[in-house]
Amino acid sequence: MPRPLVWFRRDLRADDNTALLAAAERADDGLVALFVLSPGEWRAHDDAPVKIDFWLRNLANLSQTLQSLHIALLIETADTPADIPARVRDVAHRHGCTEVHANREYEVNESRRDVAVRAALGLPFHLHDDRVLLPPGRVRTQSDTAYTVFTPFKRQWLTVLAAAPPVPRPAPHPLRPVAGLQPAVIPQNIDGFSSPMDPALWPAGEGVAARRLAEFIEQSILDYRLGRDLPALHGTSQLSPYLAAGVISPRRCLAVAREANRGLFAGGLEGPDTWISELCWRDFYTHVTVAFPRVSMGRAFRKETDAVPWRDAPAEFARWCAGETGFPLVDAAMRQLHATGWMHNRLRMLVAMFLTKDLLIDWRQGERFFMQHLVDGDLAANNGGWQWSSSTGTDAQPYFRIFNPYTQATRYDPEGTFVRRWVPELRAWSTKALLSMEKLSASERRRLGYREAMVDHAAARARTLAAFKGE
Repeated sequence: MPRPLVWFRRDLRADDNTALLAAAERADDGLVALFVLSPGEWRAHDDAPVKIDFWLRNLANLSQTLQSLHIALLIETADTPADIPARVRDVAHRHGCTEVHANREYEVNESRRDVAVRAALGLPFHLHDDRVLLPPGRVRTQSDTAYTVFTPFKRQWLTVLAAAPPVPRPAPHPLRPVAGLQPAVIPQNIDGFSSPMDPALWPAGEGVAARRLAEFIEQSILDYRLGRDLPALHGTSQLSPYLAAGVISPRRCLAVAREANRGLFAGGLEGPDTWISELCWRDFYTHVTVAFPRVSMGRAFRKETDAVPWRDAPAEFARWCAGETGFPLVDAAMRQLHATGWMHNRLRMLVAMFLTKDLLIDWRQGERFFMQHLVDGDLAANNGGWQWSSSTGTDAQPYFRIFNPYTQATRYDPEGTFVRRWVPELRAWSTKALLSMEKLSASERRRLGYREAMVDHAAARARTLAAFKGE
């Protein structure tokens, strides 16, 4: 009689979990669940302590949910990816499992690990597509190649989606329990990954994610097209940590967005249309990661940009990391990241472009710093965003389009609300003064208690243009 093992990875939920549902359909003799803690893998991937803390809390929540389904969640520890195949094999054999199910992870290292697991198991190993709405390979050009520009990708993505819309499914019904099997104790912390972040910022659980989605649909999605660009507002869903950890499925998100969009995937209301486009961006970057593995190996998509003479400027990089650049909106964004483990997407583009274009520092340094601090750190999305901003990636911002941090502040924080929230030394300043920062001299800045700008934007822009042209 079949007794599957379902191996949870970045899919910490019971609702609409493809691997769990497939395993449950086969579970005539109960089902065993497993999660492998791998601190060495997390260190190698620069995973942030706030992210690991979020995972552990969601694991505890998932274990309780699985118990209500008569499924015990077991925990194994494998310090490095090379140790994982043996751990999965041993658990499967120890508990009489006849097959293993897991949701596919698409990055190079994870794909290689799964090849090793398959070789070690000696049992059927079923991988399911779950993290994306349309799996890599389903959206291709007419010449059967991967798309490298978002807009045509989205057109074809919508066509494929409309032909066979993905439908979210509820958690399985309770199963026959495996006799004598008890759930493991979920550790509250892992050495080297202690987070100082307040857990209340990112409460755990599928119920929390579902409520956040419902509140976003009810309160913000209609104004999302404009609200998403204003960091002082609560205009985004802030579901990215829950999607990155798999606490909510992208199919569930798409289903409610489509309902808010009059049943349409596109061509409906501006807000829902725009949010569905963001779900499409998420798929796009995952597809790029699979089609062009070099982007997940620290290499630029645009090979010609390997010639860009990035500067080695550790002191300047340190000021950027600390939010001490002297550019208020850049500093506010970096301080938001330190305080919350999250950054507004408009500001992610701004600070990435400031590092790579104003300071001409290699995008890989910024990409790594983000992963070390983000609760929603995801290789495909993070790499895609950094390569877009640095003009090295697919669908990249042209190198000659460079955000002006002062103009961005005027446009997206016109009252200075966000800046005052995160840069306390500027709270007493008038809005007029905040929006005139570019005109203040270094001595005036010192008198007012704020650091001088670390670079002249116009001169930095000229330097970057010359660097990209090879001058």
